[in-house]
Amino acid sequence: MTREHVLINAGTLARRLDAGEQPTILDVRWQLADPDGRAAYERGHVPGAVYVSLEDELSDHTVSGRGRHPLPSGRDVQAAARRWGVRAGTAVVVYDDWNRAGSARAWWVLRAAGIADVRILDGGLAAWTAAGGALETGVVTPEPGDVTVAHDDLYDGALATLSAAQAAAVPLLDARAPERFRGDVEPIDPVAGHIPGARNLPSTSLLAEDGTFLPGAEAIGFAGEEAVGAYCGSGVTAAVVVAALAAAGRDIALYPGSWSQWCSDPTRPVERG
Repeated sequence: MTREHVLINAGTLARRLDAGEQPTILDVRWQLADPDGRAAYERGHVPGAVYVSLEDELSDHTVSGRGRHPLPSGRDVQAAARRWGVRAGTAVVVYDDWNRAGSARAWWVLRAAGIADVRILDGGLAAWTAAGGALETGVVTPEPGDVTVAHDDLYDGALATLSAAQAAAVPLLDARAPERFRGDVEPIDPVAGHIPGARNLPSTSLLAEDGTFLPGAEAIGFAGEEAVGAYCGSGVTAAVVVAALAAAGRDIALYPGSWSQWCSDPTRPVERG
């Protein structure tokens, strides 16, 4: 996989729209402190973009024991994607306005379900407006799509995942902020710390000041054929790490349950510092 298979820049997207191409554009605004991005979407979004709820459509909170953001089923992804207007053979572009978290989650979920032509808008909404892109207000209601997904179990889908047992046995990258990794603070989960042996690689460290993905993620030091996993608090920002490495030509696995699943079992070891 190359950078062009994972990312699309604002200029390229604008040229494709000007040329009459109609990719499905999905607005996946989500932040830890403000998980519902619908109001922000309605105030201004890329023309034609459909709002996607990370909490309600890219997660399945009816699932227990798999962390704070369990993966949805493929059939639910298919139903949602058709609501969003995703059609077979049509490209999908996803974007957000906060550290590429929402768009990386959407990219990962759709790819894991078997939808191959999905790209993250590099730099997010800010890159679109910085390039002179217009915004439209209100809500877009598209014609229903017809896409079919290939995988119903995203934990065993088109992209690699790790269970808790597997996560204990492979090199891990922890995508959380350093203070959460060290266990200095834990504002969300009941236990502070990290999975023993994990290395801290904050997802934001892979982004430039303008929110675009930095080149050179392939330099992260693991042997070329070594299985590597990424996790975070609940499997969202770790997808940024997976996407960054995919753009650099390196495929790694996501531990979807992440720290929220790991620390829910008191028998699992915890490391601090």
